[in-house]
Amino acid sequence: MTIFDLEPVARQSTAELIADRLRVAIMRGNLTAGSQLGEADLAAKFQVSRGPVREAMQRLVSEGLLNSVRHRGIFVIELTIDDIEDVYHSRAAIERGALERVLEGRRDVTAAALSSAVEAMRDAADRGDISAVSDADQQFHETLVQSSGSARLVRAARTLLIETRMCLGALQSTYADIHEQVTEHDQLRDAIAAGPPERAFKLLADHMDDAVTRLREQQAAEAGSPEKGTEIGG
Repeated sequence: MTIFDLEPVARQSTAELIADRLRVAIMRGNLTAGSQLGEADLAAKFQVSRGPVREAMQRLVSEGLLNSVRHRGIFVIELTIDDIEDVYHSRAAIERGALERVLEGRRDVTAAALSSAVEAMRDAADRGDISAVSDADQQFHETLVQSSGSARLVRAARTLLIETRMCLGALQSTYADIHEQVTEHDQLRDAIAAGPPERAFKLLADHMDDAVTRLREQQAAEAGSPEKGTEIGG
């Protein structure tokens, strides 16, 4: 193959750029769960025609991030407790697989990499910056998976990126003191650095289970009854 055989690099279309912006806004909670999106409003916001906005929104509908309701419009998805449990069960499987590889000979370098996320989380908690705590939480778990050296585990984790961030945003309000969250990650980092592998596996599993329990209780409290199914942001 010569350089003349290479295909030109495709530029992102306007619709792709808008879709990227909307994904980030959903992930960070700037577009809240359940909120309705209007073509005209978004077109004015992005200073484009309605065509690219419509295409971008349809892409996110196909990705499951937006929900199209006939005769009503398009809304940001709301995660039910079943969705949350599915996200965390999937994450648990991915991150346990990553942890297995890390404990086979990558402990020191992984613990060192995780330390920056723990310190960022601690600094954010000290400032009372809940959004930054969520960012550092996500960084911690992404670093754990990346440290496994498995490209497939990394790709699998990325498919859950936006839903994970939505869960993390809701999770912050379940802690009386967000420093508790820092402690959980600090203990997991230390267990990865040294000690019996069983402790690291247990801390990771407990961490995931605790998040699901907190979010389930949060939804039950918001609904006023544990029997009524509600959604994050509903």
